[in-house]
Amino acid sequence: MSSDRRAEKQFIAKITLDEATMVRRSPDVEHERAVAIYDLLEENSFAPVGDYRGPYHLHLALQENRLLFDIRSESDRPLGTVTLPLSPFRRIVKDYFAVCESYFEAIKTASPSKIEAIDMGRRGLHNEGSELLRERLDGKIEIDFDTARRLFTLICVLHIRG
Repeated sequence: MSSDRRAEKQFIAKITLDEATMVRRSPDVEHERAVAIYDLLEENSFAPVGDYRGPYHLHLALQENRLLFDIRSESDRPLGTVTLPLSPFRRIVKDYFAVCESYFEAIKTASPSKIEAIDMGRRGLHNEGSELLRERLDGKIEIDFDTARRLFTLICVLHIRG
């Protein structure tokens, strides 16, 4: 993490996902979730707009077709909630799931060049979702691209319904 963000304490120190809306996930999805959370906590840049000081605890949830960022202080005092409509993310998430499914199938039998091509498409969609997240959070929460990528992964995990 950049030393500036550490010094300013503008980072996520703890993150939770709304497990109430989630179902049992495949080992591949569980691995993606665990890696995204680990990487996010190791290095992130997260600065809610306003007179807030971190580090922050973040709870992500889906509720009534909205994505909720429940932001809390390190002592778990509520600081605010940022709500984003999910409709702008639907197509990207759907396409991302389809490409991920193809990727996980391809790694079992496909040639390295086919796997690489599918993975490039997967990364492209992931980047598109990450940029959309940054755009939607503009003026509410400042995040860098790597933080957006990890948060987008977690948003996708929250979309899995079984």
